[in-house]
Amino acid sequence: MRHRVAGRHFGRSPDQKKALYRSLVRELLLAERIQTTEAKAKEVRGLAEKMITYGKKGSLHDRRLALTHLPDKDVVAKVFDDLGARYAGRPGGYTRVLKLGPRMGDGAPMAIVELV
Repeated sequence: MRHRVAGRHFGRSPDQKKALYRSLVRELLLAERIQTTEAKAKEVRGLAEKMITYGKKGSLHDRRLALTHLPDKDVVAKVFDDLGARYAGRPGGYTRVLKLGPRMGDGAPMAIVELV
């Protein structure tokens, strides 16, 4: 039974799921707009917003926390230098999920995740 088990599984082991989230968040923060399935978009949204919140705070401790989630120094540098300053006056809600139609191959609902 799945009582009180939060999050989506995507038919993957926890390590594979963590790698999927890391790669999607990395691409979102670099490109500032990605297209993926709706379920993955909704899962990635919270993680990306947490990274931007770390960037807004800007302390060394927050930078090290961000590096534990995203072990890519270029992405973390962008978050702390560019995105943290851009969203300094915004109290949250840094991402937007726009729903698209179904995917041609399997009919999976698609979505665009972008930074506001």
